[in-house]
Amino acid sequence: MIKTRRELFSLSSTCASLAGLAFLAGCASSPTVAPKTTGWIKDEVADSYVFAYPLVLMDLAREAATGTDPGQAPVNTLRHAQALPPVGATSPSTPSLDTLDSTGWLDVSDEPVILSLPDSHGRYVDARALDMWTNVIWSTGAQTDARVGGLKAKTIAFVQKDWQGTLPANAKRIDVPTRYVWIDVRVQSNGKHDLTAVRKLQRAIRVAPLSVFNGDTRVASVVARSNPPDMGVSGTPATQVAALDANGFFNRLAQALQDNPPSPDDPHALNILGNLGVNPGEPVQLPKNASDAIAAGLADGRERVATPPSNLLMANGWKWFGDGVGNYGPDYALRAYAAFTQPGVGTKDDEVRAMVALDSDGHALNGANRYVIRFEPNQLPPVRGFWSITAYTKDGALGESAPAHVAVGDRNGAHRNRDGSLDVTVSSARGKSANWLPAPRADFQLVMRLYAPKPQATDGTWQPPAVVRQ
Repeated sequence: MIKTRRELFSLSSTCASLAGLAFLAGCASSPTVAPKTTGWIKDEVADSYVFAYPLVLMDLAREAATGTDPGQAPVNTLRHAQALPPVGATSPSTPSLDTLDSTGWLDVSDEPVILSLPDSHGRYVDARALDMWTNVIWSTGAQTDARVGGLKAKTIAFVQKDWQGTLPANAKRIDVPTRYVWIDVRVQSNGKHDLTAVRKLQRAIRVAPLSVFNGDTRVASVVARSNPPDMGVSGTPATQVAALDANGFFNRLAQALQDNPPSPDDPHALNILGNLGVNPGEPVQLPKNASDAIAAGLADGRERVATPPSNLLMANGWKWFGDGVGNYGPDYALRAYAAFTQPGVGTKDDEVRAMVALDSDGHALNGANRYVIRFEPNQLPPVRGFWSITAYTKDGALGESAPAHVAVGDRNGAHRNRDGSLDVTVSSARGKSANWLPAPRADFQLVMRLYAPKPQATDGTWQPPAVVRQ
């Protein structure tokens, strides 16, 4: 928890009345004062790193994704992924094999930006918008029409909170607390044969500033030459944040704070930053003669960001987010960990992404072995949409030995046993199981995705089964 004040310690000198004239004279002229501790600096640097990590990550992600270079798109346009991740993809962000994403960065500082979503005619579509602190400010969420029955046409207006004016008819107003907004619209894909239909639906999604929207609804979008830049891709935002020293991190934070203030619940965190010499829009002036304490605080902050918080759900080796995800309030530890492990994660109603890297005996999963995940009849993943399991390398990439676009789930014909249970076999070598999930040959991890999860998936009443080595 961010501390409420500095802890400064000092030693006052005392003169003893019976200690002799010489000692008394020396005591009066040269009082001894212990040097001020730098412990508060270490603690406040660590606390501030955890607090600020999501904003710095999002700011770097926005910078990497916006522009006119290959792999980028201008602000207030969408970029459409056109193909599922290829075999051997090196993204460490566990890319989904279930959906194609249309993503974009919005700037609402001058005027509202309008998002128009078409009728998906029964196809699963999930859309979300995050502010620069990774809070989900809008999503299709618990709306049943966006799930099993598909998405109905809708228009969303993202508006700076103090803006006054007229919006398009039937547009839902969403007040935005930060200058920038990240949009992600995910469209279900059923494989290569389905891509034409997915692309047609993507082309019907529109994003435009209000003035452009009112003048011409045929606004621009960008077809991706490859998949959209991911906020966790190696060599881009996540690793860039990790490479920043204290001056680099806090200077980036100070600049981002100008346009993207924290929520009203966070004024004390800004006071703590002020103690460290970090103020919005100003050059950072970290405490002098405290380089060791600053370095130690930075190291502690990095470790805390990567440490699962106590309110993370965990069972049978799996880890996943519960009810608090996406709307964090003052839970800075959960917010930072979510940004670190699953950038862009939605709310409990959008998706559950459970991850496991150990078997039921606590050993690392390895493709040389054969594993079984057994879902009892009443323990299948609780969803209103669909679910899938995919294997990745320990770094989160798709293994080169795995066939392209392979996942196991209820959407692609997972076979149940006679009693209604379901067994998924995981190994690098093909087995006789009807539900075989290809795995990398070395150490690997599994990701189970629950699209449109039911409440029991995030309140702890349902747990993923153990991964048992055979």
